[in-house]
Amino acid sequence: MLKNFLYALLSLTVVPYILNAQPLSKIAPKREFRGVWVATVTNIDWPSKPGLSVDQQKQELIGILERHKSQGMNAIILQVRPAADAFYAKSREPWSQWLMGKQGLAPAAGYDPLAFAIKEAHFRGMELHAWFNPYRASMSSSAVLSENHAYRKHPDWFFTYGGKKQFDPGIPEVREYIVQVILDVVKGYDIDGIHFDDYFYPYKVEGQTINDGNTFYKYPNNFSDIKDWRRNNVDLLIKQLDDSIHHYKKWVKFGISPFGIWKNKNEDPEGSATSGLSNYAELFADSRKWVKEGWVDYINPQIYFTFTRRVAPYGILVDWWSNNTFGRHVYIGQGAYLVNSRAEAAWKNLNEIPNQIRYLRGNNRIQGSVFFSSKSLSTVAKAVGDSLKNDFYKYPALPPQMPWLDEVPPNEPQALTADALKDGVHLKWQLPLKAKDGETASGFVIYRFNEGEKISVLDPKNIIKISFEDYLTFIDTNVENGKRYSYLVTALDRLKNESEPSGPVGVEIPLAK
Repeated sequence: MLKNFLYALLSLTVVPYILNAQPLSKIAPKREFRGVWVATVTNIDWPSKPGLSVDQQKQELIGILERHKSQGMNAIILQVRPAADAFYAKSREPWSQWLMGKQGLAPAAGYDPLAFAIKEAHFRGMELHAWFNPYRASMSSSAVLSENHAYRKHPDWFFTYGGKKQFDPGIPEVREYIVQVILDVVKGYDIDGIHFDDYFYPYKVEGQTINDGNTFYKYPNNFSDIKDWRRNNVDLLIKQLDDSIHHYKKWVKFGISPFGIWKNKNEDPEGSATSGLSNYAELFADSRKWVKEGWVDYINPQIYFTFTRRVAPYGILVDWWSNNTFGRHVYIGQGAYLVNSRAEAAWKNLNEIPNQIRYLRGNNRIQGSVFFSSKSLSTVAKAVGDSLKNDFYKYPALPPQMPWLDEVPPNEPQALTADALKDGVHLKWQLPLKAKDGETASGFVIYRFNEGEKISVLDPKNIIKISFEDYLTFIDTNVENGKRYSYLVTALDRLKNESEPSGPVGVEIPLAK
């Protein structure tokens, strides 16, 4: 996701930076996907190093979640399978080496990093999408693989390319194995999404060829061109996953974050007006097809380019993807790690990503952003993190709805009450009656209004709490003596459909004695 952009950015021409002409401010939408990748491979984001105690790992992760909550994020994309290994207990694969320092070495008994992350994210009103690398099986030729690593059991399932072991996607047993690995998480954890990044067939390494000729000979699937055959191998996995994930849990979203260019116009009239590396030709990933066929719920193209990147301008690619949504969601991958880098002069301009956010918000077919990566927003892109907190994401947002998965809203919470006590306003309510699809509530939104303020759930500035848990109480401690407030509470289902409000209930805070 990170280093392979060097290959993609070769020969790209720098042109003078021009401020993108967009309004300087736009009221933040109430629904917007605001995600951040938390990378575990080589300890990029978390844990900070292998071998930390359980308490240290938990404290680090809570710190990350708190920071992103304060920046207004509502989705964490947590890397749980970086290289045929696991950051979760209910796995058929070995524990990741980036957890305890040695592949297969378990953390303390009773600790499940993924289960902990889900609970803490949901408490803070953030979705947790489990991020898998489907085909990568090692990061280097010197990687020490545990006895129960897939390569040790089935060496014939792999080829080596660029010094890394890779699953061979053309082998039917490989595809079935990867589906079952992912279904372990779908069935066993309360996740909100399954997420892939851009690693399908490997990025090109000069002088190397992919050693899958024997697989092509054995399983041709009526293809005569090995490139078309490779693309079909990836398609088969994506379609099977879409079917399988939603068979077990209809509310679990399936999303993919491909490289930003599907095809260039010189490759296909349907392609974008760009001339860089393309998913289709270089990585054998037909990303547009997955959206068109409805095999993914969201596509999250990594448009890690500036407006002035001549062969792949940010605005051109955002517009292209917005014209190729086919009714699915598009979230833009934002290259926060490139801020202040030498990749291009425009990255030195701290307005670059703010202008990118303004641009995508001006397009009603784009539903949000995902930032790579977590650490960047407190280091090289700290200014971006501050802009999110103080401006773009100042008010909370719910994730956008996915009516093709579920469009039945829950019923409103029951019996809302508000009592002014010494430590704040105590709100209590009861679960809603079951909706016609059988759901009650998987979360709640609490709204507060000052005296005389218009009571409406449309404005996110009135949201004081979002939680993706089915709690039934809340204490509002941020109130002033002598003031009157009104409260509404709405229910959310698993896909964040929102009920009609319960309330309003009014309360007066007594003057201090």
